[in-house]
Amino acid sequence: MPGVHDRGGWPTDDPIDQEEHPVMDWEVRMSALLGALRGKGLMRTDEMRRGIESIDPSRYESIGYYARWAESVESILAEKGIFTREEIDGKMGELSGGAG
Repeated sequence: MPGVHDRGGWPTDDPIDQEEHPVMDWEVRMSALLGALRGKGLMRTDEMRRGIESIDPSRYESIGYYARWAESVESILAEKGIFTREEIDGKMGELSGGAG
């Protein structure tokens, strides 16, 4: 049975929204981070895809495109022992102004 990532969205009779959407700064940074990780040989496209495909279906449905990238990158970097999830979450807390 195909996964949620293979479906392409829920079936609907609504027209497809083809309007340009603004790209947020963090999304641009996420794209740059992924490029840097690939350039340094720390992450491959197939790993990125596997990480995205392993996101729980309900979670997958509730987050956006770049958030799926972020979750995949976090999973793969933790899996490889480059960073722990705690280190990543702590740094994110610092950057967002919260307590890590």
